Amino acid sequence: MRFLLELFTSFFKIGAFTFGGGHAMVPLIQKEVVDEKEWIEAEDFVDILALAQTAPGPVAANTSVFVGYKLAGVPGAVWALAGTILPSFIVILVVAMYFAKITDSIVINAAFSGIRPAVVALVASAAINIGKTALRDLKGVGISVLAFLAVAVAGIHPIPVILGSAALGYVFFKDDKISGLNNQAD
Repeated sequence: MRFLLELFTSFFKIGAFTFGGGHAMVPLIQKEVVDEKEWIEAEDFVDILALAQTAPGPVAANTSVFVGYKLAGVPGAVWALAGTILPSFIVILVVAMYFAKITDSIVINAAFSGIRPAVVALVASAAINIGKTALRDLKGVGISVLAFLAVAVAGIHPIPVILGSAALGYVFFKDDKISGLNNQAD
């Protein structure tokens, strides 16, 4: 139970101090669970993040569920998810109660004008940190560039891009993974 409370507290802290949605939470989750707590290896975190991106729902909630599950099974998933979403729920509830007064506030509008660029920096930071772990060779870089061009330039929906990237990954990396498994068995 003690670990579950620590898990909840870590994700609550992340949820409480992240603005800009799930993608802005990713670098904070990575810093907490990989760098500070050392609960998960960096490579495993990238795999969890890839899985969280492909599952329906917000990426931060999905990531917290997968991290919690990896660390403590179903109870870990529940506590991590609760920690992630509870701060947002509380803030949204308060904002909803005072919405008319808040939207007209010069102070609030000015603060959000400063928060928006910071969110862009957080998302860029997450991309760079994940890229350091995920992009190890030219094949991976190529898939990443193609996926970026497909989404950002061609405007292709992310789902076919993810499926296409998975197919390319299978084609390019299946022999590497098979030989890696064979080497582990020896």
